Amino acid sequence: MLTIENLKKSYGEKLLFEHIQSTITDNERIGLIGVNGTGKSTLLKIIAGLEPADEGEIIHPKEYTIEYLPQNPEFDEEVTVLDYIYAGDVKVMQVLRDYEQGLLVLEKNPNDEVAQNRLLDLQQDMDKYDAWEASTIAKTVLSKMGIFQFEANVTHLSGGQKKRVAIAKALIQPADLLILDEPTNHLDNDTIVWLEKHLESYKGALLLVTHDRYFLNRVTNKIYELEHGKLYMYEGNYELFLEKKLEREELEQNLQQKHRNTLRREIAWLKRGARARSTKQKARIDRIDVLKKQTFHTNDDNIEIQVGATRLGKQVIELKSISKTLGDKILWENFNMLITPDDRIGIIGPNGAGKSTLLNIIAGRLNPDEGEVIIGETVKIGYYTQGEEELDDDLRVIEYIKEIAEVIQTKEGKVITAEQMLERFLFSRPKQWTYISSLSGGEKRRLYLLKILMQEPNVIVFDEPTNDLDIKTLGILEEYLDHFPGVVLTVSHDRYFLDHVVDELIVFNGNGGVSHFYGNYSEYASHMQQKTSKQIEKKSQLPKKIEKKVKTKLSYHEQKEWDVIEDEITELEEKLELLQDEIASKGSDYTQVQELFKEQQELENKLEAKMERWEELSLLVESFKK
Repeated sequence: MLTIENLKKSYGEKLLFEHIQSTITDNERIGLIGVNGTGKSTLLKIIAGLEPADEGEIIHPKEYTIEYLPQNPEFDEEVTVLDYIYAGDVKVMQVLRDYEQGLLVLEKNPNDEVAQNRLLDLQQDMDKYDAWEASTIAKTVLSKMGIFQFEANVTHLSGGQKKRVAIAKALIQPADLLILDEPTNHLDNDTIVWLEKHLESYKGALLLVTHDRYFLNRVTNKIYELEHGKLYMYEGNYELFLEKKLEREELEQNLQQKHRNTLRREIAWLKRGARARSTKQKARIDRIDVLKKQTFHTNDDNIEIQVGATRLGKQVIELKSISKTLGDKILWENFNMLITPDDRIGIIGPNGAGKSTLLNIIAGRLNPDEGEVIIGETVKIGYYTQGEEELDDDLRVIEYIKEIAEVIQTKEGKVITAEQMLERFLFSRPKQWTYISSLSGGEKRRLYLLKILMQEPNVIVFDEPTNDLDIKTLGILEEYLDHFPGVVLTVSHDRYFLDHVVDELIVFNGNGGVSHFYGNYSEYASHMQQKTSKQIEKKSQLPKKIEKKVKTKLSYHEQKEWDVIEDEITELEEKLELLQDEIASKGSDYTQVQELFKEQQELENKLEAKMERWEELSLLVESFKK
């Protein structure tokens, strides 16, 4: 059990939260939500012991362990994937780290007797600390995260690969509480689905921040909402939270109305002018002061997006037989795509398949190796990139926006100033004059989104727009896009966002193949599931048995088969045992391990077939004896 007692935290004059109290018990699955800038990541760091609170404390037993995955993990310059993943003082992690290093040494020098003896000692340690199961879990997690090269230097990995390595480490380390800050960023859809299922069997408690509403709904059983410096707690997943929050806000509205009525009566009484300075009257005056200071948050801060769009003609964008290669990898060849007015297109596929590259070609930032890109004369592209935009920290918020426009005009002809637009994006007038350097990461992304929309584009291109934006901002953005009069083209791994924004998908398979699907993501996932089920069903259908005459003895070929089948089964079992030993000795070389696993699968299939055949023949022999 971990107890949070009366936490308070401020940055300068800004109060993030105060009087935060809660208890996290074993196996709880908690989702923490709130608007960017409310202090979600700060609260996670305080609970993880990485940042001090101004007041209050975190209480837990001495042996209680916490594993923390930051939103943007940092790595030492010379650390390898192996050292990073198996880092930690827990004995099982030390044993696993030593064992994997011993394997690497022996692979480089197979005839080194010292290395051989060292590995034998390490295998005994693996037995002693029951580390084989942990090793299996670790390698399963690593393979699902696409990590195979243990000896690689972490600094040479891409941003997405680093995040995957950090997630793998967080999942592998034994902990009483696992804290995850935006774990789904940089993961493709299939990996997110796998992570959802993996967390179902996680032994400790979970506390996570995520913008992925499907992930939040399927993983959590409790929601913490950080709002206006207070922490509200709701039992149930995200869906139940929405229902209960609505009930809470309706209750607060009723309380606020009663509060106003009471205050109105008290002020009216004072205005009647009772002259006697009685204790009773003074108490009433004090009561009015208290009532005036009492605040309610029923008029919740809301982002309102109301910007115009430049007129879009009939010709938008056409890609004619374009091809692109990255190094030795062919991303796609002879790819054709016609984008027409009002299109809502989502682009999905594994990391490295070329999704962002396609957006850069459409936006004119890259040229295809072959083919032609035709852009209509009236097209005005607003391109929201994936964390590429570096905001000038020396600028004030209002200065950054006014670089785009002092005012904009809505499609109804209404003029809105830059200051008014910033207010609608939750940047108050005082905050508009603060420097960008003082904003949180999520607030910077919200400001960047406003800049893109204020350009009044008629084609909006999004590259992972849901990364770093809070759920509330995403909901308003989805509503805005629903009424946007132009084209929306988005790369996203957020299934909820795709379901609400797009009505057709471009699907990259990662091997140069591209397909088109009409429908949203859930419809696509359902279609693929049905397709897979039909393939499995088709394979399982056996040809109808032909009735034969009753036999009284084995045929000549059956007898020959029966005479040797037990020896063949024994031979297969011995081969399988040797192969399993070889797999254990090659644990860190995933290229060889994959080949050996494939061979193991083939042997197991052969053995299973032989066992089934032995059973058939033995039944026949038994029946003939009877």
